[in-house]
Amino acid sequence: MREIAPATDPDGALRPLPAVCHCLLIETASDGLVLVETGFGTSDIRDPEARLGQDFLGWAQPVLDPEETAVRQIERLGHSPTDVRHIVVTHLHRDHTGGLADFPHARVHLHETEHRAATVTRGDRYPQAHWAHDPHWVTYSGTDGERWFGFDKVQQLTNLPPEILLVPLAGHTEGHLAVAVRRSAGPGPAWLVHAGDAYYYRGEVAPGLPPTPPMFDALQASVETDRPLRLDNLARLRALLAEHPDQVEVVSAHDPWEFRRMSVVDSVGSAA
Repeated sequence: MREIAPATDPDGALRPLPAVCHCLLIETASDGLVLVETGFGTSDIRDPEARLGQDFLGWAQPVLDPEETAVRQIERLGHSPTDVRHIVVTHLHRDHTGGLADFPHARVHLHETEHRAATVTRGDRYPQAHWAHDPHWVTYSGTDGERWFGFDKVQQLTNLPPEILLVPLAGHTEGHLAVAVRRSAGPGPAWLVHAGDAYYYRGEVAPGLPPTPPMFDALQASVETDRPLRLDNLARLRALLAEHPDQVEVVSAHDPWEFRRMSVVDSVGSAA
């Protein structure tokens, strides 16, 4: 999307880069592919004004390259779109859901509060065209679950391996979730957490980085639904990284510098 410049960068490590809205693809042994987030989809590219809106296009400036869509990237990995049997969305804002229609057969897992806000309350940030194909929703109440690294009501996904978990992380939206994935092997922490829009810039959760770019600060403030709750969950993410650096890694949806560092193909626990 549009280029983001760091607030300050005395060491020259954070040159301006285009913001991203990336996805995470998980390959399982018996349940096909699981896609976390969908980004922009092929229908968004064919008709961007109708599906994304002029205001969003104006400030986000998405490239809208069909080769960047999740479905095209998955095909280049040698898979069929029908191999994606499950989609997990952190929330239902337009830059996370445009690709839902590219996988109409997939089950879409999300918090029931988010589903209700998008399909019943229908706030203006929820693009109804993105689910006009009537996806197979699988919702989670958030009233059950276990404790995981200090987070409560963490749930396994229905009919999916226990190495993929939903972590309530509200504030950006009422039903915002993070998705925790246990890796099978290799270097680095055992758990990878896709934190969605819980933060926009890694400096919000990791010390020693330049301040948050002003554009990210202003955008987050303009879209959050519960600022105290968002900041509380942000503090919990910060503590998670500080207390368990050898066990947990966290990545957000939009930070281009973090994305560049974290772009890897990974596999998941016994689900691999």
